[in-house]
Amino acid sequence: MVSSNAVTIEQYLAELAEPRRSEISRLLELIRDNLPAGFIETMAWGMIVFQVPLEVSGPTYNDQPLAAVALASQKNHISFYLSAIYASKELTSEFQLRWANSGKRLDMGKSCVRFTSLEKADLETLAWAVSRFDPVRFSEMYSSARSGLSR
Repeated sequence: MVSSNAVTIEQYLAELAEPRRSEISRLLELIRDNLPAGFIETMAWGMIVFQVPLEVSGPTYNDQPLAAVALASQKNHISFYLSAIYASKELTSEFQLRWANSGKRLDMGKSCVRFTSLEKADLETLAWAVSRFDPVRFSEMYSSARSGLSR
Protein backbone atom coordinates (compact mmCIF):
# COMPACT_ATOMS: atom_id res chain seq x y z
CA MET A 1 0.00 0.00 0.00
CA VAL A 2 1.46 3.37 -0.93
CA SER A 3 -1.25 5.47 0.65
CA SER A 4 -4.31 4.60 2.65
CA ASN A 5 -7.76 6.12 2.90
CA ALA A 6 -8.29 4.49 6.30
CA VAL A 7 -9.88 6.78 8.86
CA THR A 8 -8.74 4.82 11.91
CA ILE A 9 -5.58 2.98 12.82
CA GLU A 10 -7.60 -0.21 13.17
CA GLN A 11 -8.82 0.17 9.57
CA TYR A 12 -5.25 0.85 8.43
CA LEU A 13 -3.97 -2.31 10.08
CA ALA A 14 -6.86 -4.35 8.67
CA GLU A 15 -5.85 -3.30 5.13
CA LEU A 16 -2.40 -4.82 5.54
CA ALA A 17 -1.54 -8.41 4.66
CA GLU A 18 0.67 -10.52 6.87
CA PRO A 19 3.51 -10.33 7.74
CA ARG A 20 3.36 -6.53 7.25
CA ARG A 21 0.35 -6.18 9.58
CA SER A 22 2.29 -7.81 12.43
CA GLU A 23 5.37 -5.70 11.72
CA ILE A 24 3.45 -2.41 11.69
CA SER A 25 1.59 -3.49 14.84
CA ARG A 26 4.88 -4.22 16.59
CA LEU A 27 6.30 -0.83 15.54
CA LEU A 28 3.12 0.87 16.70
CA GLU A 29 3.58 -0.79 20.10
CA LEU A 30 7.23 0.34 20.17
CA ILE A 31 6.14 3.95 19.55
CA ARG A 32 3.35 3.81 22.14
CA ASP A 33 5.73 2.34 24.73
CA ASN A 34 8.47 4.93 24.20
CA LEU A 35 6.90 8.19 23.02
CA PRO A 36 6.43 10.72 25.83
CA ALA A 37 2.86 11.57 26.81
CA GLY A 38 0.95 14.39 25.17
CA PHE A 39 1.02 13.46 21.48
CA ILE A 40 -2.17 12.73 19.54
CA GLU A 41 -2.28 9.35 17.79
CA THR A 42 -4.22 9.59 14.53
CA MET A 43 -4.38 8.85 10.82
CA ALA A 44 -3.14 11.68 8.60
CA TRP A 45 -1.61 11.81 5.12
CA GLY A 46 -2.45 8.12 4.65
CA MET A 47 -0.32 6.92 7.57
CA ILE A 48 -0.25 6.57 11.35
CA VAL A 49 0.90 9.85 12.87
CA PHE A 50 1.78 11.03 16.36
CA GLN A 51 1.32 14.78 16.39
CA VAL A 52 1.49 17.75 18.73
CA PRO A 53 -1.88 19.30 19.56
CA LEU A 54 -2.24 22.84 18.19
CA GLU A 55 -3.03 23.97 21.74
CA VAL A 56 0.55 23.03 22.64
CA SER A 57 2.41 24.08 19.49
CA GLY A 58 0.43 27.17 18.65
CA PRO A 59 -0.13 28.11 15.02
CA THR A 60 1.86 26.25 12.36
CA TYR A 61 2.75 27.34 8.83
CA ASN A 62 0.04 25.10 7.35
CA ASP A 63 -2.44 25.22 10.25
CA GLN A 64 -1.92 21.47 10.79
CA PRO A 65 -0.62 19.79 13.96
CA LEU A 66 3.12 19.07 13.97
CA ALA A 67 3.94 15.45 13.15
CA ALA A 68 6.76 14.19 15.38
CA VAL A 69 6.64 10.49 14.45
CA ALA A 70 4.81 8.69 11.64
CA LEU A 71 4.61 5.13 10.41
CA ALA A 72 3.62 3.88 6.96
CA SER A 73 3.55 0.65 5.02
CA GLN A 74 4.82 1.29 1.50
CA LYS A 75 4.85 -1.13 -1.41
CA ASN A 76 8.42 -2.34 -0.87
CA HIS A 77 9.32 -1.10 2.60
CA ILE A 78 8.21 0.34 5.92
CA SER A 79 8.68 4.08 6.40
CA PHE A 80 9.37 5.31 9.92
CA TYR A 81 9.37 9.12 10.06
CA LEU A 82 11.32 10.83 12.83
CA SER A 83 10.77 14.57 12.50
CA ALA A 84 11.88 15.05 16.09
CA ILE A 85 15.33 13.62 15.29
CA TYR A 86 15.58 15.50 11.99
CA ALA A 87 15.04 18.76 13.90
CA SER A 88 18.43 18.35 15.60
CA LYS A 89 21.77 17.80 13.85
CA GLU A 90 23.20 16.38 17.07
CA LEU A 91 20.39 13.87 17.47
CA THR A 92 20.56 12.91 13.80
CA SER A 93 24.28 12.19 14.21
CA GLU A 94 23.73 10.19 17.38
CA PHE A 95 20.87 8.27 15.73
CA GLN A 96 23.13 7.37 12.78
CA LEU A 97 25.97 6.33 15.09
CA ARG A 98 23.68 4.15 17.20
CA TRP A 99 22.27 2.49 14.07
CA ALA A 100 25.77 1.90 12.67
CA ASN A 101 26.77 0.26 15.97
CA SER A 102 23.88 -2.18 15.55
CA GLY A 103 25.57 -3.56 12.46
CA LYS A 104 22.45 -3.04 10.37
CA ARG A 105 22.34 -1.04 7.15
CA LEU A 106 20.71 2.38 7.55
CA ASP A 107 18.52 3.61 4.68
CA MET A 108 17.57 7.12 5.75
CA GLY A 109 16.32 10.24 4.03
CA LYS A 110 15.96 13.52 5.88
CA SER A 111 13.51 12.25 8.47
CA CYS A 112 12.48 8.89 7.04
CA VAL A 113 14.07 5.57 7.93
CA ARG A 114 13.21 2.77 5.51
CA PHE A 115 13.52 -0.98 5.97
CA THR A 116 11.96 -4.00 4.32
CA SER A 117 11.37 -6.03 7.48
CA LEU A 118 11.81 -5.79 11.24
CA GLU A 119 14.89 -8.01 11.02
CA LYS A 120 16.60 -5.20 9.09
CA ALA A 121 15.59 -2.50 11.57
CA ASP A 122 17.42 -1.43 14.72
CA LEU A 123 14.42 -1.44 17.04
CA GLU A 124 16.48 -0.31 20.03
CA THR A 125 17.61 2.84 18.19
CA LEU A 126 14.08 3.52 16.96
CA ALA A 127 12.79 3.26 20.54
CA TRP A 128 15.54 5.61 21.71
CA ALA A 129 14.69 8.10 18.98
CA VAL A 130 10.97 8.32 19.70
CA SER A 131 11.68 8.85 23.39
CA ARG A 132 13.77 12.01 22.84
CA PHE A 133 11.07 14.69 22.72
CA ASP A 134 7.93 15.63 24.51
CA PRO A 135 5.37 17.78 22.64
CA VAL A 136 6.50 21.04 24.27
CA ARG A 137 10.19 20.55 23.49
CA PHE A 138 9.44 19.46 19.93
CA SER A 139 7.23 22.53 19.45
CA GLU A 140 9.99 24.79 20.76
CA MET A 141 12.47 23.31 18.29
CA TYR A 142 9.95 23.78 15.48
CA SER A 143 9.33 27.43 16.45
CA SER A 144 13.04 28.11 16.69
CA ALA A 145 13.70 26.57 13.27
CA ARG A 146 10.80 28.48 11.67
CA SER A 147 11.89 31.80 13.17
CA GLY A 148 15.14 31.51 11.23
CA LEU A 149 13.34 31.33 7.88
CA SER A 150 12.86 34.42 5.77
CA ARG A 151 9.34 35.11 4.67
